[in-house]
Amino acid sequence: MDVPEHCHIIGMRIDATSYGDAVARILSWAAAAQSRYVCVATAHMVMEAYDSSEFRRAVNAADLVTPDGMPLVWLLRASGLHGQQRVYGPDLTIEVCRAAEATGAPVGFYGGRPEAINRLQCALRRQVPGLNIAYAFAPPFRPLTPEEDRGVVDAINASGTRILFVGLGCPKQELWMAGHKGAVRAAMVGVGAAFDFHAGLVKQAPRWLQAAGLEWAFRLLMEPRRLWRRYLKHNPRFAALAVLQILGLAHHQHG
Repeated sequence: MDVPEHCHIIGMRIDATSYGDAVARILSWAAAAQSRYVCVATAHMVMEAYDSSEFRRAVNAADLVTPDGMPLVWLLRASGLHGQQRVYGPDLTIEVCRAAEATGAPVGFYGGRPEAINRLQCALRRQVPGLNIAYAFAPPFRPLTPEEDRGVVDAINASGTRILFVGLGCPKQELWMAGHKGAVRAAMVGVGAAFDFHAGLVKQAPRWLQAAGLEWAFRLLMEPRRLWRRYLKHNPRFAALAVLQILGLAHHQHG
């Protein structure tokens, strides 16, 4: 497939894509057992990339970077990609699972808490009854030893998983996928909070709030202790830097 059009927002690449395009790419890579990775981008991710050149390189080297957050969609449209729509991680998860069911591609899940990954599998089996879940593992909340990491890679590959959903949260999941490209023989898709959303452990924002770009406020209301520092640190800076970019007053490194 051709490389999609893209823009750099505050130095981080965002691709012009859609659910149909993203699903087609992921399924094509899965069918060929190619090691690829997909990032689902939010304003939080953009600011993590702004603060860390290592993280920025990891995201900018991805095979696909979808615009998950509405502010990124608006900025893509402002950059000339007028028809751009949101490609939201939880919805992309379901769309890919339905396509995988139709083609028989085995899927796997890596990340989250044991409770979340168990409930996630049950929820997906209800929504997508024919889905072939070949692998599921909630790693410990600490860095794995090299031996443990090799064991994880071997288990994923031995399972026959061709699409691996990674739910470690930003920035861990993007760095994990970048570090395992070439080792994990699957299309890896970093979907963050989608594990908890589909497991029913965290409530999703109403669609009208999502469309208004206010999902962050709803999530802050739901998880204030976990998220207030993130939004206080990132949101004002993102807004200011985005305005400077629109006005042509800021130039950011892409590498």
